[in-house]
Amino acid sequence: MSAPPPSAADMKGKRGLTRLWNAARYSIKGIAAAWRSEEAFRQEVLLVMAAAPLGLWLGENGVERALLVGSVLLILIVELLNSALEAIVDKASPEMHELAGRAKDMGSAAVLISLVLAATVWILTLFF
Repeated sequence: MSAPPPSAADMKGKRGLTRLWNAARYSIKGIAAAWRSEEAFRQEVLLVMAAAPLGLWLGENGVERALLVGSVLLILIVELLNSALEAIVDKASPEMHELAGRAKDMGSAAVLISLVLAATVWILTLFF
């Protein structure tokens, strides 16, 4: 039988390397959960795996490389936040509700805007 998970209060008192270690573990758990449960996240990871090395190669200086790689990494950040928002909405409001739908739609819109931003950055950086 495993020990119960620590409470939020137990975690708030952690400092230094223990806090950093725990934060890294929770981050890895979050990425793994997104990978297992979110098809869009898996597709976007594949996009990043292709685009990031390409951006490093095509960028002519550090700023261009940072823009090209950073813009596609931002897609993953927004997708993770959208997935977290959807999980919270589903937990809080399992039945259909206008506000729950609106929250999910806005999260989806944020992902779309991050994709448009990345495409815009790539086009402007590489062709203008």
